[in-house]
Amino acid sequence: MKRFLIAAAVAAATVTTPALAADVGVSISIGQPGFYGRLDIGDYPQPQVIYRQPMAIERVPMDRPPIYLRVPPGHAKHWSKHCREYNACGEWVFFVQDNWYNREYAPRYQENHGGNHNNDRQGNDRGHGRDH
Repeated sequence: MKRFLIAAAVAAATVTTPALAADVGVSISIGQPGFYGRLDIGDYPQPQVIYRQPMAIERVPMDRPPIYLRVPPGHAKHWSKHCREYNACGEWVFFVQDNWYNREYAPRYQENHGGNHNNDRQGNDRGHGRDH
């Protein structure tokens, strides 16, 4: 009887585990409110940044240009814990302010790219489109 109960429990766990592990994909692209990752500033207005000086966790050559990132609250403050998620530990990084991103960057990006965000993904957001 014990063997039957154990076998039933194992079978039930096996049946429900794949359902729990189902891959749920969420795609949030540049220009949308929930996007976090690297921004191509290009000819956009001067970004408003969180800190005046760029940050770097690892040694970075001084002549290397900084990158601009939008990160969730707390990631900039604790950058050494999060830089690997953005593949940016060896980069000079400026963190853009959310209000600048929402007011200046996102509307202009959407206007310039016609709302077709999936073809314009840089691949650098590394899944940071979800809230943390």
